[in-house]
Amino acid sequence: MTRGKTSFTPGTPLPDHWFHILLALADDNRHGLGIIQEVTAQTDGHIQVWPGMLYLALKRMTDDGLVAETEPPAGFVTGGGRPRFYRITPLGRRACKAEADRHARLVNAARAKRILSKDL
Repeated sequence: MTRGKTSFTPGTPLPDHWFHILLALADDNRHGLGIIQEVTAQTDGHIQVWPGMLYLALKRMTDDGLVAETEPPAGFVTGGGRPRFYRITPLGRRACKAEADRHARLVNAARAKRILSKDL
């Protein structure tokens, strides 16, 4: 973790794209394109994480200890270049859970106000 200004403060909401990146890494290590594809899939294409946005976020998230670069899986064959793989850290998992809990509270509030039905 770097000293000085960081982008993440425990207990504060995460930027939306950070939450989606952490969620994409919650069940598997992924490289940049894999993260982009997973975010697109988990949001039915409603959220697009572009490469410039992704790699800046990954840099900041790495500096803040939410993700870490890791080795490619055994047998991974690259189509060229050296893709960087990332994994969620325990701090990143706690931050992702806190953000998911925050979203769940918002959904529950919307249900209580009859904005959403109870079966959604």
